[in-house]
Amino acid sequence: MTRYLVSDENPGGLLLEDILHAIRTDILTRCTKIMNDPKEEARHVLDNNMKVLALLSEAIAHAEDSTRVLNKSFGPSTAAQGGAPRIGTA
Repeated sequence: MTRYLVSDENPGGLLLEDILHAIRTDILTRCTKIMNDPKEEARHVLDNNMKVLALLSEAIAHAEDSTRVLNKSFGPSTAAQGGAPRIGTA
């Protein structure tokens, strides 16, 4: 069973890209709180966060692409209404 993602067992779950967007927003909020801190540790953490943000943006693009492929091939997901998975097994 998935804990966060939409599935047949978790019809109220979220799309992967929605979770990644939320995480990216949280990281951006943290970055704004440390962006003017001159300490070396703050600079180091900010640099790491910027790298993580770039990777998250890439992951979001891949997740959105997968959603587009599934929607184009099989139509919108009906998992939230108890429908069968579009690919894979239940």
